[in-house]
Parts: sequence; structure tokens; C-alpha cells
Amino acid sequence: MPQAFYILLGCALTIGCSYVLGRILFSYCRVRLYREEQHLFGFLCGAALLHLVVFTMMSTHTARKGVFAGVAAAILLWGWSRGALGRPNGDSLPPLGKTWTWVLRLGVAAYALLYWSNSMAPEMSPDGSSYHLGYVARYLRDHGFTRITNDMYASLSQGTEMLYAFAFVYGRHSAAAMVHCAFTLSMPFLMLAHARRFGFAEAGAGAGLLFLCSPVVGVSGTTAYNDVATACVVFGVYSLLRIWLADRDDALLIPLGLLSGFCYAMKYTAALSIPFVAVFLFSKCLRTKTAWRRPMLIFAACAVVMILPWMAKNWIIVDNPLSPFFNKWFPNEYIHVSFEQEYVQRMKNYGEPKALSEIPLDLTLHGAMFAGMLGPVFLLTPLALLSLRFAEGRWLLLAASVFLLPYFNNIGTRFLLPSLPFFSLAMAMAIVRTRHILMLLVVLHAVLSWPHVLRKYCSPYAWRLERIPIAAALRLTPEERYLSQRFGSYSVARMVEDFVPPGGKVFTFATIAEAYTRREILTAYKSASNNILGEIIWAALFAEVSPVHRAEYRFPEAPLRRLRLYQTKTGTDQCSISELRVLRQGKELRREPDWRVRAWPKPSDAPLALDNSPVTRWRSWQSIRPGYFLEVDLGAEHPIDAIVLEQTKDQYQAAFELYGQTEKGRWTLLSAKPVESDVPPIRALRRAAMEELRARGIHYILAMPEDPGAEDYLANPRLWGVQVLAERGGARLYRIEANQQ
Repeated sequence: MPQAFYILLGCALTIGCSYVLGRILFSYCRVRLYREEQHLFGFLCGAALLHLVVFTMMSTHTARKGVFAGVAAAILLWGWSRGALGRPNGDSLPPLGKTWTWVLRLGVAAYALLYWSNSMAPEMSPDGSSYHLGYVARYLRDHGFTRITNDMYASLSQGTEMLYAFAFVYGRHSAAAMVHCAFTLSMPFLMLAHARRFGFAEAGAGAGLLFLCSPVVGVSGTTAYNDVATACVVFGVYSLLRIWLADRDDALLIPLGLLSGFCYAMKYTAALSIPFVAVFLFSKCLRTKTAWRRPMLIFAACAVVMILPWMAKNWIIVDNPLSPFFNKWFPNEYIHVSFEQEYVQRMKNYGEPKALSEIPLDLTLHGAMFAGMLGPVFLLTPLALLSLRFAEGRWLLLAASVFLLPYFNNIGTRFLLPSLPFFSLAMAMAIVRTRHILMLLVVLHAVLSWPHVLRKYCSPYAWRLERIPIAAALRLTPEERYLSQRFGSYSVARMVEDFVPPGGKVFTFATIAEAYTRREILTAYKSASNNILGEIIWAALFAEVSPVHRAEYRFPEAPLRRLRLYQTKTGTDQCSISELRVLRQGKELRREPDWRVRAWPKPSDAPLALDNSPVTRWRSWQSIRPGYFLEVDLGAEHPIDAIVLEQTKDQYQAAFELYGQTEKGRWTLLSAKPVESDVPPIRALRRAAMEELRARGIHYILAMPEDPGAEDYLANPRLWGVQVLAERGGARLYRIEANQQ
């Protein structure tokens, strides 16, 4: 029970400080809103401001528990002095009918119990327990941001995570999930407030429940994800924009700009809210023939306040303000362009193209392919088109179309959430005037989405809530036991914590619950440096990525200082060189300390082509095109008559030409085509791979059953030079032993 108290305390302080900051903002800006809107928009705007406060603490390395407590006390005292804790001034929104009021109360009460218990239960979500909270925990251990260049997710904007950090200090993982749950439970009331203002209150109540009861909303909105919170802020931006367009109160531009910028800070894809608002602000000013510069400047300045900190952080740490994307625009050493392209393509189809007929049913009924489901009632979404006969319906469908656009870059169900409130409202508007149909639809949806009913028709692999875990929420069931029994990734994380000493680094091809361990986990796909670690192991496992191909460039002996290999072809392959050897009369020249090597692209990997290691290689990490090169500076002229390239066989389209340069600086084509041959596989590649990892400070490997090499580690531990330390849940932890030879 004491643990449950701290969970509630962390959540309450985060929500309370957010609300107070928002009310203080409104008092200074003199925003005129209805009382209900002041409560809801105050919470959203305050959350945006609180995230900036935490960002500042992280940036200055003052993120300590005592400082968080002082900040919370200061905010609450400031709010009390400004009257932000009392009832807001102003009128109430037009009332909702008694019948719908009771339907809304009962629906929200039932699902609030379900959602509260699941959010307060130990955190078990895949992404929440890995990177969303993994980096929150790391920042708090280090008292602020640390330089993380080996995980692409650390470069995403983390606006919601800053709120989670405020709660995590007191209640740890579950307190963060409860903050997300607070956004989830606010959403139907935000939708209702908008509908009451614009004259379709009953449709707003029905749509709010359609959104709230959706299974994917429940499972995402009760974990430390950020999707429902982002949808809530996106809808808040839309509602404030509609209010500004109707009332033309320029005081609203400040919260409107803050929330639009906060959308970017929460999730890159939600940044669409900024041009969406800007277009309508500008067009409204033109239509009414009023000055546009001042409104646009106020809006832009407030949005930039939320955006710039995250861009600056990425520019400083990873040389790309938009990391982990747009790496072609901002070349850097931390994310490979080819990986970004593969990642984006994989998210577009979740591994393989799906038949169009499969998608609607899986999104609404089955939930297996796209990680979650909306509920069968949303098969009726085309009814929303009937709302086009209303002006508000046209606005809603326009917003739904705009915020649906990012979905086509990631077809997971939860990426529909920013557009779901708009579709829900439009669908409710279309049928609200048909007697009792909307109410029956809402009740049916609530029943079909309840966990005990849902399991009867959805896929057993659907991501969904399954129970009301009251005992786990109140910690009557100990957290350790609950997680150990139900969450395999937790057991793996604790195994790492138990057997890897502090400061130890663990390489893996899998994702684990990093929020439950203090050890550094290097996952193969998450960064350029980790990609190379994975390739080192692959070179020992698969012949096609080991150097079994030899290309010899022969030419008349000449005194040369520099050698340059130019790529001459265009294609989809990537070029690479595992080892470059310089020869004279069949003997390799001894490599001297003053030799220098450079390349484009991936200049930082160029030395891998001269390191005498068969499991490393310089690789372009981009599709080949003319102009890619690898150059060796020998420090002085040497008589040379050949070079040999040891290469992998996964580059059928690549072709290099060899050029040489004398001390006088003249470049000459030495050889346009090599003599090619295959060589036998090199022995002892397994041990060489492990030595490379040790040289990079990595002494542990975590292997899941499905990982490349998992069975080979177990079958040939002496060849690899590894020792099994522990095994839990099918995962094995290995220690790389020092080479005794």
C-alpha cells in the first residue's frame, strides 16, 4: 500500500501542477473561455509548460527528487496566490440532456475503473517498458540528459516523457502510465465540451464514448506510450482553432501556439497541427481583411518555444535536428541512411504487403496484424460522410483527413488515434438525429469492447486489456511477482541486472524492458554503431557477409603516395571493403603509423578497411552511385604494382576503378577492372567477432531464442569464446571470455 500511495502522489502532482500552470497562463493572457473549457484546456496547456520546466531541469542536470519537490511546491503556491486553485470565472457551456448525461457518466465510470486499475498495475507495455520509460529512468539516474548516440529512440522528441519523469520521481513506472491515463479519461470530456459549444452536445457525448471505449485506446492509453495523449492535444488544438475562428480572440493564439508546438514535442507526426493551424489563421485574416502578421507571429513564437529545445538537443548530440529521420539532409555518424529507409518501409507494411481486404477487419475485429483494434463499430466509419451536410461535419472530416496522413507511414492501429476523435464525432453527428440509434451504437460498442467480451471474437494475439487487476494496482500482489509471472521481458531485464556488473554493456538483437535495468543495452538495429556490432557477428555466421571474395587490381609498378577506389556504378546494392592490401611484387607493404584512410560516405568507418580484421568492413550504408570512394594516403611515395580487396559477396552491382597519385599531385587511372576470385572461408571468425566486441568495451551478449546465432552460441561456446551466465524465459546471457592465446 505505501507503494500505491507514491504512485498516486506522482500522478496527482503531475496533473495538479499541469492544471495550475495552465490556469496561471490563462489568468495572464486573459483568455475568455467557458468554465469547463478552462479546466480542460488549462490541463493541456499546463502540461505543455510543465514539460518545458522538466526539460530545463534535465538540460541543467538539476533533475533530482528534492528539486522536483521544490518545483511542485513553487507551482502550487504560485497558483494559490493567483487564484488558480479556485473555481474559474465565466459561464458554463450549454447543458447536455439528462439521458445522455447518465449514459456518459456510467460509461466513463465503468471504463475509468478498467483503465485506472490497468494503468496503476505494474507497467508491462513493450515500448513503455523499453524506451519510453527506459530513458526517463536513465535521465533521472544521471540527473539530466546524457549524450546518447547509440539509440535512435533517444533522439525522438520526448514531450510526454518529460511529464512521465515528473511522476516517475515519486511513483516510478506506474505513476507515468497513470499520467497517460489522465489524458485518456480527459478525452471524452474535451470532445463533449467542443460539441456543446458548437451545438451538437449529444453527438459529442456519444463520440466521446466511442473513442474512450475503443480497445486500442484502452491498451495504449493506460501504458507509458504517448499516442492517446498526443491525440488529446491534437484535438485540443483543433478545438481552440475553431473557437478562435468563431470569436477572433487573439488571446487564444498563445495557448493555441503552445499546444501546436507541444504536438511536435510529443510526437513528430503530430507536427501537422502547426501548418494546419497556420493555414487557417492566415486565410481567416485575408478573408476578413485584417492584419495577419501579428497573429501569425504570436502563434509561431509560442510554437517555436516548444519545438526549438528538442531540435537543439538533437543538433548538439547527433548532428541532426530531426533525428532519427532526414539523415540524407543532415549527414551524421549515428543513423545510417539505408537503415532509415528500411525502417520507414517496414513501418509502411509491417514486414510484408497486406491485402487491402484484410486491413479493415484486422483494424476493427481481429487486431493481430497491426497491434490493436478499434472495435467492430468502427466498420461503420463510412457513415461519417453523411456529416458533410453540416458545416461542423465538413470541418471534422477535413481535420480527420489531415491527421490521417501520417498513418500511411506506419500502419499500426494506434497511429490512427490522432484522427479517431474526428471520425468519431463526424460519425456521431451523421446518425444522432435518428432516434436512439447513436445511443444503441454506443452501448453496443461499450459492451463489445469490454475485455471479457472482446476475447470471444478478437485474435488471441491482439494487443488489448484482458482484466481488471485491482490487487496488482493496489500492490496487494507484489510488483515483482506480478511482473515475473506475466511479463517475460521483465525477467530478462532482471537477469541482466543480476549478472552484469555496474557499467557493463550488453549487446543484443532483441528489445528488452530497459526501464527495469540500469545496465546499458545495445540493440543491433537502433544506431549506426550498433548496426556494425550486428554485422560483426553476422560475418562469423553467414558466408555472404564474410570476406570470401578477392579483387586484385594490377598495374605497372609506379611510385605512388595515394590510392583511391572510385565507385562507378548506380544501383540498389551497397559497396563495401573488408580489407585493402597494398602489394609490390606479390608482397604486402607493411602498414605504417602515418598511413591515413578516408572515405565517402561513412568516413568514420574507413579505418575498418585497414584494421586486419576479417569481421569488420567499410560499407557505404547507402545505395551505390558514382563518386563513392575509399582513399589511402601512404604518407610518402612507395613503389607499388597491385592492391587486393577482400570483400563480401553481397554487392553484385558494385564496381570500383583504381586511381593513384604521386607526390606531385597527379591522379592517374591505374586499373579499371580487377582480377576476381573466391577464397575459402576464414577460420576462427567466431572468436574474431568476440574479440572485436571486447575491443569496443562489450563483454556480454544477450541471445533470445529467435536471434541470429542463438543456437550456434549454445552449440559452440568454445569457438565463440563465450560462457553462459544465466538463462531465463528462453533468453541466455553470455559473457565474452578474454582470449588466452
